[in-house]
Amino acid sequence: MGSSWSVAGEEEEEERRPLLRPGPGAVGRSRAQTAERGAPAPVAPAVPAQVLAGPGRVYGRRWLVLLLFSLMAFLQGLVWNTWGPIQNSARRAYGFSSWDIALLVLWGPIGFLPCFAFMWLLDKRGLRVTVLLTSFLMVLGAGLRCIPVSSDIEIKKRLIHGGQLLNGLAGPTVMNAAPFLSTTWFSADERATATAIASMLSYLGGACAFLVGPLIVPAPNETSHLLTSESNSIHIQDRIEMVLYAEFGIVCLTFFAAIAYFPTRPPFPPSVAAASQRLSYRRSFCRLLSNLRFLMIALAYAIPLGVFAGWSGVLDLILTPVHVSQVDAGWIGFWSIVGGCIVGIAIARFADFIRGMLKLILLLLFSGATLSSTWFTLTCLNSVTHLPLTTVTLYASCILLGVFLNSSVPIFFELFVETVYPVPEGITCGVVTFLSNMFMGVLLFFLTFYHTELSWFNWCLPGSCLLSLLLILCFRESYDRLYLDVVVSV
Repeated sequence: MGSSWSVAGEEEEEERRPLLRPGPGAVGRSRAQTAERGAPAPVAPAVPAQVLAGPGRVYGRRWLVLLLFSLMAFLQGLVWNTWGPIQNSARRAYGFSSWDIALLVLWGPIGFLPCFAFMWLLDKRGLRVTVLLTSFLMVLGAGLRCIPVSSDIEIKKRLIHGGQLLNGLAGPTVMNAAPFLSTTWFSADERATATAIASMLSYLGGACAFLVGPLIVPAPNETSHLLTSESNSIHIQDRIEMVLYAEFGIVCLTFFAAIAYFPTRPPFPPSVAAASQRLSYRRSFCRLLSNLRFLMIALAYAIPLGVFAGWSGVLDLILTPVHVSQVDAGWIGFWSIVGGCIVGIAIARFADFIRGMLKLILLLLFSGATLSSTWFTLTCLNSVTHLPLTTVTLYASCILLGVFLNSSVPIFFELFVETVYPVPEGITCGVVTFLSNMFMGVLLFFLTFYHTELSWFNWCLPGSCLLSLLLILCFRESYDRLYLDVVVSV
């Protein structure tokens, strides 16, 4: 990433050289860490004057860039989660089966299959090109779902599936690029906050789908006593298409706004770490795959977050057997994710002020996630556990689970980048989100075959949270990027 600010015409090396010398005391620590890891210490060459003049300067326009990216992430999450909260209505309107509902959610993780291509594009071409391509895919996907072919329901279903797939292809950028954007535009004491806002807005979009869908689209049992079966289906279909057209319009506006203004980078880097050059694309993967500490913390993120994302996408399907209405399931999903977004941004802001405590924060969050997911699972088995199954207990357990898990995302992202620096942020987060979506995809794949009884799905939640808690406990944290900013810039 730092090569964007280097002298023009300088050829890219196999491993990009750092542009800044370590400050006093940094060499001793670097050698100690290097000896501990058993890797050779990098040698810092002289610093070009063009770069020395830049680090530490921030621009007010960074908030506009963050707003545009966050809005794009919000809409991608909204479109992805369109169908889960209204699955009963979609069955009536389009004849969707349980397989269709699960597949519509599954297109999200399937869209991460070309994740490495988007990571390469972000590393080589920067934010603007990647964001514009991602927005264009979202426009195509949202538009495909709106093509009026209601006379042939099978063609309409295929267009909807195709649209969801194209929207899923936008997922790698909105999920991976948040730390890259925060490092490129924000100073060291704002990075975690910017990462939290950019990464949480995608989850907030998925949460708003729980609210928008059930409020606009009536459930079949809400209209069946007023309308015949055929007119009931047409009425529900009209309401669903109203949602699809609205989403398409907002996605188009965001795309045109990104074309009008979304710069690749600021004129000068905002911090020392932003100015430093990073490892090449190939060497970054070698570094990640050979770093056991990174693989440990990556699994601690990928397994529970992948399980929770798949679980949230079919929450209505999970709560139907315990006689929870589509609207109530939507509100439960909405507040669980909104709570996580609010707490996540607050915790990230706290982490910007109190540095070096990311592991402790994650331990506290996953202790709470393990307890709340166990509470929810045992509550759903009230015929065996005899725990009270009420709206209050379901709301409380789901909201707490969403708060603890979703708020951990930006903390994880910052810890990933600190652990493997100088690997580029986009590549680091691309690998972990790919793993997360892989676990999500495997879980939803099994759901397409075992969808009649879902208690096994609920048990995956506390099991994955407990495993993650143990991995975090064994993880040895380090803050290489933060150390560079604090020591070298002094």
